[in-house]
Amino acid sequence: MASLSFIIGIIGNIISILVFTSPIKTFWQVVKKKSTENYKSTPYITTLLSTSLWTFYGLLNPDGLLVTTVNGAGTVLQIIYVTLFLIYAPQDKKVKTAKLFALLNVGFLGLVIAVTFLAAPGRVRLTVVGILCAGLTIGMYASPLSVMRIVIKTKSVEYMPFFLSFFLFLNGGIWSVYAVLVKDFYIGVPNAVGFVLGSIQLIIYAIYNKKSISKKSLEMVEEEGSAHLVKENEMGAFEDYEEANVKIRNLHKGSSLPKPSVNRQYSFQRILKTLSLSPYERHPSWPYEEDVGKGEKNHS
Repeated sequence: MASLSFIIGIIGNIISILVFTSPIKTFWQVVKKKSTENYKSTPYITTLLSTSLWTFYGLLNPDGLLVTTVNGAGTVLQIIYVTLFLIYAPQDKKVKTAKLFALLNVGFLGLVIAVTFLAAPGRVRLTVVGILCAGLTIGMYASPLSVMRIVIKTKSVEYMPFFLSFFLFLNGGIWSVYAVLVKDFYIGVPNAVGFVLGSIQLIIYAIYNKKSISKKSLEMVEEEGSAHLVKENEMGAFEDYEEANVKIRNLHKGSSLPKPSVNRQYSFQRILKTLSLSPYERHPSWPYEEDVGKGEKNHS
């Protein structure tokens, strides 16, 4: 029967793979558009360094099978992401990405492996690599702090993807439990920090997600109120318009002249023309009551 630590480690592998595969949607869009747009290569290069070092740590550790498998898979995925970035990035970004890749994933990683084997005996190798891995993992978990600051400042969770925060929270929690079971300090400390930071992210998301919904609801109410006000203004203008038309028709009905004059016919045509306009468009030749009265006096 499998031990509890092995079962927890398998669960940790599954959650970590979900975290590692989260950029697939992003790179699918990159391939479709044949452009990396405003995306940066730094997160993928640093994650590649982290997974590579953890794979190396797992190989050095006699009980590090599950650490090796999950980070080995993560390393393969990160290499694919960086390769796609190098293919579809603009020339200036390609150069920067290639230089950073050469510096961190070739130069620094090669230096760590060389120093570990040449200068660090026995268990010291595991200690050196473990400290480096723990530091990089804490940096990975702390990277969303800038996003949290933006969320608090803007009072909007638009820039904080919920599922990424949720899986980082789960990932930190499950690997913390695994570390306690196998008594691995280097796995436990960074993932405990990740669990705490992930919890803070979810709390901030819950707080500001409600505020974002309330803000949207308020905007909808304001829009509806504005629309209602415009509608009332339109109705009021239309009623005034109709009232003016009634007065003009009454004037014509009350006229004692047997036949309308040419000017009155022309005035009536102007009224008909004016009626075809919208309530907001008042024609300059709008016939007021006194104008009609003057016309009748001139022809009486």
